[in-house]
Amino acid sequence: MAKDTDFIPLNAVELAAVVGPASRHIALVEDAFKVLIEQPGAGVSVNGSARDRGQARRVIEDLASRAAMGAEVTEADVRAALGAVMGRAMPAASADAPTVESPSGSVALPVGRRGAIVPKTAAQARYLETLARCELSFGVGPAGTGKTFLAAAYGASLLRRGQVDRLVVTRPAVEAGEKLGFLPGDLNEKVDPYLAPIWQALDDILGPDEVRRRRDKGEIEAAPIAFMRGRTLSHAFIIVDEAQNTSRLQMKMVLTRVGEGSRMVVTGDPSQVDLLNPRDSGLAHALRILDGVKGVGIETFRAEDVVRHAMVERIVRAYDADAAKRRPAPDLEDAD
Repeated sequence: MAKDTDFIPLNAVELAAVVGPASRHIALVEDAFKVLIEQPGAGVSVNGSARDRGQARRVIEDLASRAAMGAEVTEADVRAALGAVMGRAMPAASADAPTVESPSGSVALPVGRRGAIVPKTAAQARYLETLARCELSFGVGPAGTGKTFLAAAYGASLLRRGQVDRLVVTRPAVEAGEKLGFLPGDLNEKVDPYLAPIWQALDDILGPDEVRRRRDKGEIEAAPIAFMRGRTLSHAFIIVDEAQNTSRLQMKMVLTRVGEGSRMVVTGDPSQVDLLNPRDSGLAHALRILDGVKGVGIETFRAEDVVRHAMVERIVRAYDADAAKRRPAPDLEDAD
């Protein structure tokens, strides 16, 4: 019987993360690999076939390594770890990225009020590697894949390390037609509702007090796309969010704002265009003409990379399937 059981030693923090609330995490691992997991003492024992034990061990060690780095381990992390083991493993980040590496190969950004920020899927790990390697990065895919959150986390890490002077966030205010002058308040009060997801991410990463302090000092700046015209952004990390709602002219304008010592990441979902003429979306156009250009990196997220909730992934898959059935045949020639 002993030969069918593996014991994995864990400290108290790691054990709590592996077990999860009401043993939920263990139940997910047991169900995925048909193993029995028990807690005989300072660790867990895994009983099952050699193959199932090996896969379960990889998931358990991944969760333990996240906890050891100070990251909060949630059910979404467990699902992501299961997917990585049952599919393909996460690659390590490039050597010059502001990351640390866990024993299991997962990478993490050493920022965040709740500890290190660890990618939950292989696509997120590749995305962080792209942000570290490329001057212009694109993160595209459905909502809930973490593309905006990780961009904000990466930018915050560069700001804290002094590698950039400013974190600049911009987003098209499609709902207001960019005519923000009709809205009450100063520029920040006009723009903040459109940047709520970014502020929520930065509050989670840096804390509201630090975000407020850095905004007051001009180290964190937010503005709609229209306010980027005529500027050169040097020594900055620039996030262009919801980029599918930029026009082609707006996209070209904002991409050419990059100055010396700056990097830019463009995030969006090409399937969620709110423009009156979806064919004018600057994101899809930029992805097509910049693919393969030196210094440009593109990471595409898919339904399986959704980390918000399992239901969100199922919703995205249903909409993708419906769109595929109704998608017209592509034009023979797409005018630029």
